[in-house]
Amino acid sequence: MSVDTSMNILITGGAGFIGSAVIRHIITNTTDTVLNIDKLTYAGNLESLASVSDSTHYQFSQTDICDQPAIEAHFTDFQPDIVMHLAAESHVDRSITGSAAFMQTNIIGTHTLLEVARHYYETLSGDKKSNFRFHHISTDEVYGDLDNDDDLFTETTSYAPSSPYSASKASSDHLVRAWDRTYGLPVVITNCSNNYGPYHFPEKLIPLVILNALAGKPLPIYGNGQQIRDWLYVEDHARALYLVATEGKTGETYNIGGHNEHTNIEVVQTICALLEELAPNKPHGITSYAELITYVKDRPGHDLRYAIDASKIQQALGWTPQETFSSGLRQTVLWYLNNSEWVEHVQSGEYQHWVTQQYQ
Repeated sequence: MSVDTSMNILITGGAGFIGSAVIRHIITNTTDTVLNIDKLTYAGNLESLASVSDSTHYQFSQTDICDQPAIEAHFTDFQPDIVMHLAAESHVDRSITGSAAFMQTNIIGTHTLLEVARHYYETLSGDKKSNFRFHHISTDEVYGDLDNDDDLFTETTSYAPSSPYSASKASSDHLVRAWDRTYGLPVVITNCSNNYGPYHFPEKLIPLVILNALAGKPLPIYGNGQQIRDWLYVEDHARALYLVATEGKTGETYNIGGHNEHTNIEVVQTICALLEELAPNKPHGITSYAELITYVKDRPGHDLRYAIDASKIQQALGWTPQETFSSGLRQTVLWYLNNSEWVEHVQSGEYQHWVTQQYQ
């Protein structure tokens, strides 16, 4: 007689870039059932879940994570075995020009979820209780930046956030650890490096550069473009998150990185080279995509270098990224070239106004 080991996984922010990748991974590769809770702000897009939306193992609710009665009702009805908390305001530039939304969603929203999860956990018994966990998905930006070329962020690196965004995520990390220490809520935390890949909202560097280049628009580079990031293909990240959620040790933190450090200008130049190969018919008036590169005033408090030591998750759980930066970036450029309809739908008037204001 077989035993059904399928789980109910409640995911917040599942219509976002990383959240939708996690849901596609779970629905495609497991028999688990997912409840996707998402407020559907400007960066939430249900079209990113079109491939799995008809699955009997997928449910969606448009809900604000700060709405405690609604969240309580979802916990009661869905009876989650795992909570994966991805809902967050995540764009550093937006946090600089308008920090309030980041404090509300990233701090108050996380507090709301923790409180609901704590009271729900207290009602559980047996295997349901012993297997429950709250997985909080965070960022490497809580660590600040690195001074030396050989330094790497580890799970014990001190927090030193630089932006309103990273400060709000650091705050939420501290809340999660406090709910573990004070209330005994079983939690795991992951801190990841910069993600890229399909379905990425085009305010972030890689999709912005791809789409601007194809439109013959300037490719804005902050400062001198020498800021270094560790790039992680989003589908590699989704695999890691599910692994931590299901097999990670409670009370632990796992850093997830792509082992791909590149300066921003290197990333942009690589995209331009790929477009020369994959989209040789350029917009009118330009002879090369690289000529669109435009240096703009640097961002306030801009961190210089991020890099993650991901040896803990590799040794403890056996995870390593499958994609190199070269293979992942090629797949990403091809995806944007082949999915113009998705791009058109996300490039709303509000988004265009914000880009114009930010990079004018």
